[in-house]
Amino acid sequence: MAAAEAAETQLMLGVGLIEKDTNGDTLWVWCYPSTTAELRDMLLRKCCLTGENQQLHTFVYGQYRRTWFYVTTTEVPDSSVLKTVTHFSIVLTAKDFNPEKYAAFTRILCRMYLKHGSPVKMMESYIAVLTKGICQSEENGSFLSKDFDARKAYLAGSIKDVVSQFGMETVILYTALMLKKRIVVYHPRIEAIQEFTRTLPALVWHRQDWSILHSYVHLNADELEALKICTGYIAGFVDPEVSNRPDLYDVFVNLADSEITVSQPAKEAMTMGKLHKEIGQLIVQSAEDPEKSDSQVIKDISLKTREILTNLASFAEVSDDGEKPKLSFETLKQKRFPPATENFLCHLAAAEQMLKI
Repeated sequence: MAAAEAAETQLMLGVGLIEKDTNGDTLWVWCYPSTTAELRDMLLRKCCLTGENQQLHTFVYGQYRRTWFYVTTTEVPDSSVLKTVTHFSIVLTAKDFNPEKYAAFTRILCRMYLKHGSPVKMMESYIAVLTKGICQSEENGSFLSKDFDARKAYLAGSIKDVVSQFGMETVILYTALMLKKRIVVYHPRIEAIQEFTRTLPALVWHRQDWSILHSYVHLNADELEALKICTGYIAGFVDPEVSNRPDLYDVFVNLADSEITVSQPAKEAMTMGKLHKEIGQLIVQSAEDPEKSDSQVIKDISLKTREILTNLASFAEVSDDGEKPKLSFETLKQKRFPPATENFLCHLAAAEQMLKI
């Protein structure tokens, strides 16, 4: 097997099964190879089978302490061999962000469990994908890992939708991401949050870093502690109570009301000026162009970012110890930029680890 294919298949960490029985009890019934009590509790919270009158969410995903989780939940039809089960969730944990890939694979595993009523077939398919990157089955469909490119997952969201909702205010999100700030997004529907938040890291395409995405977080002590150790993040919540937690965010996005709020402590770093207006106009013009695709809009924003970073790098001074060039605050001051631009460039240099301390 090719090295690239081997690397691809080593991304999955585990598979698990949660059932809700006819008595209304929800139980973690099986997993392979194994899981921790902490991870199990977190996944039970995510699977939408534990609460009273909870709406059924067919597919949710998120990240917890550098582990991605993907959960597909299904209702059991009367015709199934599973006579004492009303609903079940298949949970996959992995090292990579790729919702489409794991949604496709968990759907196949769901069909297998509905047909056979035993985790044995699921485990066989999981091991086949883990070792060969493929599982084939006549009646349940086949799955090929390498059909799902990571880059495709990065580009699956719509930047044009984000801009059509927030217009010039999109530059607040761009600035927050460039400066590695903490963004919290609230909406009562988890599907709306997932669609919106997965798109935001594309605003800083030069980093191609989706590890900042935590698209489904509960106001739970363990989850919040895990979140707080991250330097900057995009975190999605369905609990309106999160708006009363200013300790969790620098920028708060109320997606339901299309409102963006910058927290008081972050206002100084997030001061907008001429440069921000220029970037905002470029984002809006590019996104509103009907001829341009989402990936072309991302490219336009990325070119502007490159231009800013190239300019910034040109002010940096090479150090004697052979480390990468660093920028001093004094050098930046000598350039006589408008105050808001100088402020942004200084914070950006710090975020990009270019600032001389």
